[in-house]
Amino acid sequence: MNRRDRIRAIIAGLPADRCGLWLGNPHPDTWPLLHQYFGTATEEQLRQALNDDLRWIPAGVYKHPGGKPMFDVQRTGEELGAGGAFAGCEDVRQVEDFEWPDPDFLDFSEVIRALQEAGDVYRAGGFWCPFFHDVAEFFGMENYFIKMFTHPGVVHAVTERVVDFYLQANARFFAAADGLIDAYFFGNDFGSQQNLLISPELFREFIVPYFKKLIGLAHRQGLPVILHSCGSIYRIIPDLIELGVDGLHPLQAKAANMDAETLAREFGGKIAFMGGIDTQDLLVNGSPEQVREDVRRVKRLLGPNLIVSPSHEAVLPNVPPENIRAMAEAAVEG
Repeated sequence: MNRRDRIRAIIAGLPADRCGLWLGNPHPDTWPLLHQYFGTATEEQLRQALNDDLRWIPAGVYKHPGGKPMFDVQRTGEELGAGGAFAGCEDVRQVEDFEWPDPDFLDFSEVIRALQEAGDVYRAGGFWCPFFHDVAEFFGMENYFIKMFTHPGVVHAVTERVVDFYLQANARFFAAADGLIDAYFFGNDFGSQQNLLISPELFREFIVPYFKKLIGLAHRQGLPVILHSCGSIYRIIPDLIELGVDGLHPLQAKAANMDAETLAREFGGKIAFMGGIDTQDLLVNGSPEQVREDVRRVKRLLGPNLIVSPSHEAVLPNVPPENIRAMAEAAVEG
């Protein structure tokens, strides 16, 4: 079973020869440390050395002729609460008059080339579509949450314009990458360490309708959907399963109710899992043997439909390379 077929089977809930492995997407400062330890020179060499089964190859870039960003949120500061273009918006007409991005300015050439050269690995792609974060930046996060109560029509109007662009972008990308990608992988972070950032009721009102559109588009193309969300999202996992999400990433192991035991008991066999190896403590402070034992534990609980991966994909430089090796070796054990 090659790597591509292995992950296809895991995501589909079918038998595979072993659990999968994805290194994640290490922080730029981490790569030199990994290359020094493993004696590699390129990302692909390192992934091959680890028996990494998956490549995340996100869709295209936005090239506005005037250099404008894809979403000109116009934030007034860097903090999460900083207001943006719609901070004071109370009229849907302001949303309609805004200069929204044009999908004609998208360029897929580099990503198509990368997909064509990827080899027999599982290719997860598509636009990341972090509309929850985009809308939060347009309003300012606290203001965004308040406007869900005071001006829900405005919130829906902004969200719809953001998601409509992503739908057009993905439709064009899926057509251009026909047969080259294996899954639609996208993400929004809805959880803190302890709970959701918004209630399940608000999630169902302001997020679910747009998830349905994004997931539906991918499924109509024959693509399974892998959803990323950090934090404790336990309370909405049943909603995600009902929406048709095929795989869940990254399983933030130390967040409330996101431990492997709880996920296996509540959702085992209903969705594929990707992640689960703790990056907050274990991979940073544990010994290689402790890492191996925990990978084996997580495999026993969440396998066989499991892709072993760090519980946050952006592996930081504080993770010792020997622990990455231990994770990878234990992941591919029979």
